[in-house]
Amino acid sequence: MNKRVAELFAGVGGFRVGLDALNSGWKTVYANQWEPGRKNQYAFDCYVRHYGDSSINSNIDINKVDKTTIPDIELLVGGFPCQDYSVAHSGAQGIEGKKGVLWWDIRDTVEAKMPPFILLENVDRLLSSPGPRQRGRDFGMILFTLNQLGYGVQWRMINAADYGFPQRRRRVFIFAYRKDTEYYRELEDLHDLKKAIKDHSVYHKELPIKKHLTLQKKGSIDGYLDIVDFSDNFSFKFENTGIMQDSEIFTGKYESAYEGKHVLLDDIVLDSVDDEELFIDTKPGRLEKFEYLKGAKKEERTAKTGFKYYYSEGGMSFPDPLDRPGRTMLTSEHSINRSTHVIKDKQTGRLRLLDPVECERLQTFPDGWTEGMPKTARYFMMGNALVCGVVTKIGSGIDDIMERETNLKPASEIVKLNIKH
Repeated sequence: MNKRVAELFAGVGGFRVGLDALNSGWKTVYANQWEPGRKNQYAFDCYVRHYGDSSINSNIDINKVDKTTIPDIELLVGGFPCQDYSVAHSGAQGIEGKKGVLWWDIRDTVEAKMPPFILLENVDRLLSSPGPRQRGRDFGMILFTLNQLGYGVQWRMINAADYGFPQRRRRVFIFAYRKDTEYYRELEDLHDLKKAIKDHSVYHKELPIKKHLTLQKKGSIDGYLDIVDFSDNFSFKFENTGIMQDSEIFTGKYESAYEGKHVLLDDIVLDSVDDEELFIDTKPGRLEKFEYLKGAKKEERTAKTGFKYYYSEGGMSFPDPLDRPGRTMLTSEHSINRSTHVIKDKQTGRLRLLDPVECERLQTFPDGWTEGMPKTARYFMMGNALVCGVVTKIGSGIDDIMERETNLKPASEIVKLNIKH
């Protein structure tokens, strides 16, 4: 059985690292990575350094790629920015999505290649975006367009630390499957969306949850005149797990039932580091700045309009405790700000920043994965990456599903709906 993968928004290859760890036959046949507005394409260069420079590696704007030229695949993967997915009528041109929103490139790729399975990753706020005004609209748009193209969808907001990984990183993973697959039919035969998401989801094998779901809710993406009507009027409170089959939605809030080993910051921190610049005391004023940023505060501020107000925020642990998983790592890691990790060095006891290798370990990449690029770029790449080990766990569930797919139809035989957006 073919197990071909296309990776969009590939970054430094997190999805590929996660799938390769399974050793179950997944073969990446296409990867696209392009950083807009940057002369140096460090992420793409890193990808090529590990996987080779060949025709399957694309370093151009995905919006300019002819999606029909992508090889046939069984799995499409990618992480993409959380943006405003609104659409509008555009006269004779029909319906179009907001300019620059990368979801529509994923959607166009799906329409062009019709892979039987899709695995995507996004930030946790996607489930509630764009906010109170129309909560859940953006995620609903993803469900709506995938349903139009003939897919069922499952999602799970996963905190990596809840399943033994060394970082408290919450991300939404979206698994979609074509309606002609055995897996889709298996879920249809249950006639119970709640049972499907609790006992038969792709996440269930390696990412167990407690049987009782709270905040359970049903909904639908049906009954809208067109995609513009949906964009203007859909609102729904999505919980941290759920499923969509034939326009019907079931969602609920789950808790992890993981009982394995938990990896802590202490487990991934190096015994010693050679880079003296990592230590806080090598530059005057850094310690005081970090103490202020991470401390509790309530202070009067003045807005541009002249309005005075009080800004307050709670304090956070300083330095970061080594007996817990790390906090969510951001692209600003290593700069002087509230979110940057500061730890006590094991060898000297001095306060310091994380080494790039420790950042790679937070994301479960192999040590030295981002070597060869400037240090600031290494931090940025890891702050922008995903926890590869979570992909491995989800991939194990996809492997089980693939084993039961004995008669997958090629994309050329799948009827494509004429979708305008």
